[in-house]
Formats: sequence, structure tokens, C-alpha cells
Amino acid sequence: MSSKNKEIFTASKTFEKLFSAKPYKIGLALSGGGIKGMCHAGALKALEENSIKPDIISGVSAGAIVAALYADGHSPDEIGKIFEHIEFRKMTKLQRPSGGFFTTKPFERFLGSKLRAKTFEELQIPIRIVATNLDTGQIEIFTKGNLLEAAMASSTVPVLFNPKIINGNHYVDGGVLKNFPVSTIRDDCEKVIGINASPMTTAEYKKSVMGIAMRTYHFMFKSNILNDKALCDVLIEPVDVGNYEMFETDKSREIFDLGYNTAKKIFKMKDFSK
Repeated sequence: MSSKNKEIFTASKTFEKLFSAKPYKIGLALSGGGIKGMCHAGALKALEENSIKPDIISGVSAGAIVAALYADGHSPDEIGKIFEHIEFRKMTKLQRPSGGFFTTKPFERFLGSKLRAKTFEELQIPIRIVATNLDTGQIEIFTKGNLLEAAMASSTVPVLFNPKIINGNHYVDGGVLKNFPVSTIRDDCEKVIGINASPMTTAEYKKSVMGIAMRTYHFMFKSNILNDKALCDVLIEPVDVGNYEMFETDKSREIFDLGYNTAKKIFKMKDFSK
């Protein structure tokens, strides 16, 4: 190859690299899972100990809440403590069924009191929150505007809770259609770490209305995460977390530790810098 052709080849490769570069080096995708989402906080602690900091986070439901708090500057341990003594009966209120059996107003006030940022634009790390638009039957990705509203919309389990109304649209849990939001950041990131807090297990379940509803949601979530799991460069999936109930809030510390220990083992075996 002549020197001139070499120069042309080098310039071509430089040009190609310049325009194929992705805006974020490391993306983090956090699944839904109720209180099982505390494994996200535990895994984040292990990531920090390995000097890994996400440049963007996408979250659904519990993952959206952890993403919002982390991007707001709360440490993983602080997030764990916020939810360590939370109780379902204190964070919701039974009501005459009107879109849902419970209102989440108490939890919304609680979460609002913990978030320093009121909008996405105030966060230290950009995040994407996924919710299901009940009116259109499609997922919507929130990236700007009111942070608390988006987090609540993404976390509203249908039937149990009233849909969240934003700009006249009714929103429910993002997990209905996209419980593991890897695809929402995949094209924008060089590498993606995914944390799945909703692995499917064959554990026994309660035959109560709540137990059957949660079991149904688990099957639904399982069916829509398979493609996203395949998109991860690193998948953190604490299998034992599947043995916990979605609202088993008294076990939040145990779940945090499961996420931490699982992620710690994975990063001992894998060099993420390559």
C-alpha cells in the first residue's frame, strides 16, 4: 500500500470512529421488582468499589426509583437505609376501588421528601424512566420535566394502585411492557450493565388475591425481559432474590446484601475495562 493510500485509509478509519462513537461509555439498566429492587442498591455499592460509575441509567418501577435517588446523589448505602424500615401499609392507603384498590399518595409524599432534585435536568447523572401508557398501550420514556411524577408513573402496579395521570394520559408500571429497560440505552452506550431483580422461580406462592396477582405479574415480567437480558454486556441477576415477595419490605436489607454479593462475585471474575 502506497503512503498516500495509507493516509487515506487512516483518515477513513478516524472519520468512521469519530462518527460511530457512542455518547455514553457505561450504561446501567435497572429492572422492576418492588422491594426486590433493593438489590440494585447493593449492586451499585459493589460497582462503586470496583470504580465503576454509570454515565446514564435507565430504570423501570423499583429500578426507576433507585435510579432517581442514585442520580440525585444518594449513596447506595443511603438508598438501602431509606427503605430499610418502610412498610407497605404505611406507604399506601386502602380505598374504594376506583382504578386501583390502594392509593400511593403516602409513598409519593415519602419519596418526594427524599428527592432533592425536582426535575430530570437537576440530576447529577442522566436517567431514563420507563412507564406504560395505559391509553395508547405503548411504553413511554421520560427524560425531562417532573422527576417524581415519572418515577411514580413507572411504579404504579395496575389494579393494585390508581394509574398516574400526567398531561391527561394514564400511566401504569413500566414492567407491564418493558420490565428490563436495556434496549432504551443500548444504542447509546459502549457497554451496558443490567441488573435484573425479577428472576423467575418456581417457589411456592400465596393463594390470596395479592399472591395470585403478584404471581401473574412475575410471569408477565419474565416474558418481556428475555430479549433485553441478551443485550447486556454484564448481567447481574441475584437468583435468590426471586424467593422474596414484591412487597416483603421487612427483608429489604437481606435483598440489598444479595445484590451486593452477587455483583461483587461477578466483578471478581470479569474485567469490565476491556
